[in-house]
Amino acid sequence: MRRTRMGSAVVAALGTGVLLAGCGLTSGSPLVDDVQPGTIGKGLPLKGAELTVTSKEFTEQLILGQILGLAFKAAGANVLDRTGIQGSIGGREAVRNGDADVMYEYTGTAWITYLGNDKPIADPQQQWEAVRDADAKNGITWLPPAELNNTYALALNPANAKKYGTKTLSDVAALSKKDPSAATVCVESEFASRDDGLNGMKKAYGMNIPASGVSKMDGGIIYTEVSKGSACTFGEVFTTDGRIKAMDLTLMADDRHFFPNYNVAPEINTKALKKYPAMANVLEPITKKLNNTTARELNAKVDVDGEDPHAVAKEWMVKEGFIKEG
Repeated sequence: MRRTRMGSAVVAALGTGVLLAGCGLTSGSPLVDDVQPGTIGKGLPLKGAELTVTSKEFTEQLILGQILGLAFKAAGANVLDRTGIQGSIGGREAVRNGDADVMYEYTGTAWITYLGNDKPIADPQQQWEAVRDADAKNGITWLPPAELNNTYALALNPANAKKYGTKTLSDVAALSKKDPSAATVCVESEFASRDDGLNGMKKAYGMNIPASGVSKMDGGIIYTEVSKGSACTFGEVFTTDGRIKAMDLTLMADDRHFFPNYNVAPEINTKALKKYPAMANVLEPITKKLNNTTARELNAKVDVDGEDPHAVAKEWMVKEGFIKEG
C-alpha cells in the first residue's frame, strides 16, 4: 500500500515500537508520559480504558500515532503504543480484527486499496462518506476527516523549475512529448505499479515517459535525488512532506485532478468505539487542527531536524493546549 517509506530520523524510534509476525501485532510499549487534560480529556472520560494505538511506519504516521496515544493518555486511558507497522495492510487489519483500537488512516487509501474501487471520488467530503459507509460492514468506524490531504505530487528543484518552466502535470506531459529525455522521474516501486500512481498518471495526462526514464528507489532517497537533479528531473513526493519546503522543491499542480484525496481521519474498531465512545469527542478537536501546513512543519522536525516523532507530537499537543505535562 501507499506511504510505506520511513523518515530518515525515525529508525531509532521504531526500536521501542512494534515487532511483526505477518500482519499480526506481537508486542508494544506502554505509553508512560505523565500528561494531563488540557482542552481535551477533561473529567478523564477514558479513565480505566485499555486502548491500543497503531500506525504505519513513515514519519507522518508515527507522529499521528503518538498524537492519538497522548490524547487518550491525557483522557485517563492506559495506552499501548503499537505504532510503526510496515506498509498499510498490517495496521488496517489490526484495527479491523481488534488487535488495535485506532489509527489515523487516509480516505483514498481505504477507498482504492482496501475497498477495491478503481476511481476516486473528487469531492473530499463525499470520498470520506463513501469510505465511512462502505467500511461500516467491516467493523470499522471512520470519524470526520481532517483538512490534511497527503496525496501524491511530482516535484522538481529550483534550477529545473527555471529551466523547464513546468507548473502542472499537463506541462510535464507536454515536456515528455517534446523532450522525452528531460521528463525523467524518480519513484518508489509501489508508486510505479499502482493504478493511482505512475501508470495511471501517465495515461490520464498522456505522458510519454519510457521505462528507461523511470528510476525506482526508496522514498527518502527520491527527495535527495530530485534536489540534486542528476538522477531525475521529477520526483514522486507527498504533499505534506516537510522536505518540500526545506529543499525548496516546486510541486506540479494536478490540473486534471487525477490523484485521489488522501484526507486523514481516525479509523476506529467499531466494538472499541461502542465500549469507549468518548474516544470520538477526545479526537474531534485534534483532527480539526490537522492540515497540510501543520503536517509539513511537524514532519520537517523529524525528517529535516532529526527530532523524535514522539517528542514532536507531544510538543505540538502541549503548544496547542490539548494536553498539559504533568
